[in-house]
Amino acid sequence: MAVLSQTLRTLIPPSSISLAMLQTVAILLLALVAGATFGIWRGYNPAGWTPHAFVEVHQTAVRGLNALLPGIAMASLALTLLLALRSPQRGAVLAAYLLAIALTIAGGLVTRLANQPINAQVMTWSAAAPAADWAQLRDTWWFWHVVRTLVAMAALVVLILAILGDRAR
Repeated sequence: MAVLSQTLRTLIPPSSISLAMLQTVAILLLALVAGATFGIWRGYNPAGWTPHAFVEVHQTAVRGLNALLPGIAMASLALTLLLALRSPQRGAVLAAYLLAIALTIAGGLVTRLANQPINAQVMTWSAAAPAADWAQLRDTWWFWHVVRTLVAMAALVVLILAILGDRAR
């Protein structure tokens, strides 16, 4: 680990533009994930929707975001891991990077284990004839969506704090 860290610090020195670019892109990518989930949370609460509207909107969102957002989150994770690996001797900074990684993974697990199985079910429905328990599935999906939104926002805040700490040398 120490050799890898030293190699990364040599390739990406603390004062380099490369480090600033890595940090900026890591924040940007995680902000896209947190912002997308926040936008859905604040703009698309399906509680009062008809079954037809829910199915159509949900299927459209899944088609557009189901692969895109996890891919963006994975790229952010990779960059955050690189930033963490080059900071092992900076305890608080390393801890913050690792917490941001853990929170991002937690959000991904919520997505994969709670939201995406429901997405898969909704994708098989006809808007004219959704499943009999559609409202229960909608509410379960929504609960886990709010959880992952809060986790994604926490991950973003922690990543920003880690980067600010990393820059304060």
